[in-house]
Amino acid sequence: MPTVQPAPPIQRPMLALGLRLAATMVLSTLVMLVKYTAEAGVRFPEILFWRQVPTIFLIGGWLALRGQLSRLKTQRLPVHGRRAMLGLTGMFFTFGAPVLLPLAVSTTLGFTTPIFAVILSALLLREKVGPVRWLAVALGFAGVVIIAQPGHAVIPPFGAFVGLGAGFMVALISIQVRDLGRTDESISIVFWFAALSAPLLLVALPFYYTPHSAWQWFLLILGGVLGCLGQILLTASLRYGQVASVIVMDYTALVWATLWGWLVWSELPPAATWLGAPAIIGAGAVIAWREHLHNRRTPPAAASSGE
Repeated sequence: MPTVQPAPPIQRPMLALGLRLAATMVLSTLVMLVKYTAEAGVRFPEILFWRQVPTIFLIGGWLALRGQLSRLKTQRLPVHGRRAMLGLTGMFFTFGAPVLLPLAVSTTLGFTTPIFAVILSALLLREKVGPVRWLAVALGFAGVVIIAQPGHAVIPPFGAFVGLGAGFMVALISIQVRDLGRTDESISIVFWFAALSAPLLLVALPFYYTPHSAWQWFLLILGGVLGCLGQILLTASLRYGQVASVIVMDYTALVWATLWGWLVWSELPPAATWLGAPAIIGAGAVIAWREHLHNRRTPPAAASSGE
C-alpha cells in the first residue's frame, strides 16, 4: 500500500497577514499594560505571574470543552522545562525594557531579534551565513548605536542592555521553539510554557505580594487574557502563512508603541530613535527576505532532512 502523505497546510496569505497584524496590536497593548500596571504599584514579578496563569486555564478549559486535552500530551517535558526557564528569563527582559524605557525605544530595540537569530544560527546551528546577512547584522547594530548613543546618556544604559537582552532572548527561544515544533503542537508549547513557569513565579510570591485594589486586579487579569490571545493569534498566523511573509507585520508594533506612549504618558520617541529605527527595521527585513528566498530554493527533501 502506498504511504499516505499528510495534506500540506492551507496557505491563506492575506488571512495570515491580518492575524499577524492583530497579534502585533494585542501584544503591543500588553506591553503598554505591563508598564502601566507597574507604575500603578504592582510588583513586577507578580505581573509576570498573572501574565501566565490565565493562559493555563484558558487553553486547558478550551481543550477540555472540546474533548481535546490529548493535544497537550508530550514526550519532551524536560525540553519544555528548559524552554520555560529561558522563556521566563526572556519575559523579564521583554517586559522589563518598557518599564525602564519609553515604549517606542524598547520596541525598536526588540526588533534586533532577527539580527541575533542570524548570529545564533551561525554559532549554535552551524548554518552558513552569506555576506548579505552579515551586512544586515552590521546595519542593525549601527542602528542600535545611533539609538543608544553611548556616552551621551540619551537613554539609560541599563535600559538599553535590557532592551537588547529582550531581542537576544527571543532569538534564542525561537531556536528552541522551532525544535519543539517538530514534535509538539504550538498550543501545547504555549500551554507548557505557562504551566511550568507559573509555579516558579508562585514560589517567590510571598516575598513580593501586596494587597491590590479592584483596578489593579483588573489590570493583572486583563494582561493575562491579552497575553494568551496574542499567543493564539501569532500561532494562527503561522498556520496560514510563512514566517518570512508575515514577520513584516511585526514592525507595526512601533506605530502602536508610539501611539500608546503619546496617549498614556504624553511621550514621543527621541530623535535618535527615528534615525536608528530604519536601520534596525531594514536589517530585519533583509534577513527575512533572504530567509524567504532560501526556503523557495531549498528542495522539499532537503528541507525535511534538515540539510
